[in-house]
Amino acid sequence: MITEEKKEDKSLNFIEEIIEADLQSGKYQEIVTRFPPEPNGYLHIGHATSICLNFGLTNKFPGYTNLRFDDTNPVTEDTEYVDSIKADIRWLGFEWKNELYASDYFDTLYEFALRFINAGLAYVDDSTSEEIATLKGTPTEPGKDSPYRNRSVEENLALFEQMKNGEFPDGSRTLRAKIDMAHMNMLMRDPILYRIKHAHHHRTGNKWCIYPMYDFAHGQSDSIENVTHSICTMEFAPHRELYDWLIDKLEIYPSHQYEFARRNLNYTVTSKRKLRQLVEEGHVSGWDDPRMPTISGMRRRGFTAASIRDFCDRIGVARRENMIDVGLLEFCVREDLDKKALRRMAVLDPLKLVITNFPEGVTEMCHSENNPEDIEAGMREIPFSREVYIEKEDFMEVPAKKYFRLAPGKMVRLKGAYIIQCDDFVKDENGEITEVLCSFIENSKSGQDTTGINVKGTLHWVSANHAVPVEVRLYDRLFSVENVSTEEGDFKDYINPESLNIITGYAEPALADTKPGDSFQFLRKGYFATDPDSTTEKPVFNRTVTLRDNWAKSGDK
Repeated sequence: MITEEKKEDKSLNFIEEIIEADLQSGKYQEIVTRFPPEPNGYLHIGHATSICLNFGLTNKFPGYTNLRFDDTNPVTEDTEYVDSIKADIRWLGFEWKNELYASDYFDTLYEFALRFINAGLAYVDDSTSEEIATLKGTPTEPGKDSPYRNRSVEENLALFEQMKNGEFPDGSRTLRAKIDMAHMNMLMRDPILYRIKHAHHHRTGNKWCIYPMYDFAHGQSDSIENVTHSICTMEFAPHRELYDWLIDKLEIYPSHQYEFARRNLNYTVTSKRKLRQLVEEGHVSGWDDPRMPTISGMRRRGFTAASIRDFCDRIGVARRENMIDVGLLEFCVREDLDKKALRRMAVLDPLKLVITNFPEGVTEMCHSENNPEDIEAGMREIPFSREVYIEKEDFMEVPAKKYFRLAPGKMVRLKGAYIIQCDDFVKDENGEITEVLCSFIENSKSGQDTTGINVKGTLHWVSANHAVPVEVRLYDRLFSVENVSTEEGDFKDYINPESLNIITGYAEPALADTKPGDSFQFLRKGYFATDPDSTTEKPVFNRTVTLRDNWAKSGDK
């Protein structure tokens, strides 16, 4: 479990202030929070914010956090999602005290519903969903009573039991709370508590064909679990009045709901409905596609749990929504990987370089640091030979001003190896440069005294005779516009056509044997992670992030 020491120099957010006041006043001896996902999809970066908040609070203050699956809609839920959610939370570094399900409480919630009916506070309504919507009124006009609102307690009990026994088809009847059809809060105008759904539930099977609505299950589940601080996003603020009303009328443990603002991330979408569309329509390879904002997708791309926790901490908790630049998330992962990732050399757009004065058939071992930020990471051996690959962009026939890489007559250092000088180059019939001919400077190997030789550029390289062919997946932002939700038309029209570019490169031998999730900095190219598709015969690497934020410099892509 992640533990966080309380930092005295960091001010408390408004939820922490509420909790500290509650503890100091003696209202609670410990706090209980919960993370309550619906198992109808994979968790995304928005959920990570909630996870870090709820678990972070009980790391900071005495208490614990439950994981509760809000599994009240059997049509969309699946154990696949349950398993993925648990894996994501643990990967982020958190552990829950109790694993719970709203379905654990179906019998209790049914009894609660009977209590409302017996108290004259709920009734069975035969109206269609369209009729209910019409009778609701508008924010400026009161609603009208359902013609079934004044049924007797006995009739409502009998009908509700028939609903439970499966005697009515889906959508034919609902159980509604009897509150006030003229209430200023539209959600208080006789909200639906139960609906009929003849569907197999992933845990209870076919035992039930009526299921509680979110508003009826949520607060009551919190109460059953003695949750002290039920934390939701701001769109649930209008629901708080109903949350309190239901708990008050049932006279059960008084859990209380608090709301914080969503933090929207630019160049992406976090709607589960839209993410499901992307998956089901084949715009991405799956929920864990590295372009997706899902936690599993980010993990596959190479984002670290520490970087996501850092990002959530940096954006903080507030009452007002705002748009967060994805560049901050990328900054967090760069900062983390800079300290952890092993350095390796890979050439992604190869150009052959022949060192004419180096003996043929000879292999010499060079040495380079695994990570200059971590002395304990040690050194590695890299084979060097007469022919090496460099990046095409590292050679220019007619060099531009302040171009410090390789050009005719110019010298550069090959990282960890020798200083070389370009003597000539070869072109094909199309005028493309296919080979660069160089000579190496003797006694200029890294670590040797090269006083008097002025070299400004250092290039990464790979020995051609020892190069490992690798598939490299260059990922970029999934959408080409900053705020997809404000654009007209279908959101899928704004998918960035350059969000994935697959190329074949050449890597040093050390990259031939890695395991999924291993992170590397490919020198001068960015941070990369081994993909689960990778094999010894065909290593596959995903670009996690570039070395610098190139997006902002490129203008509107």
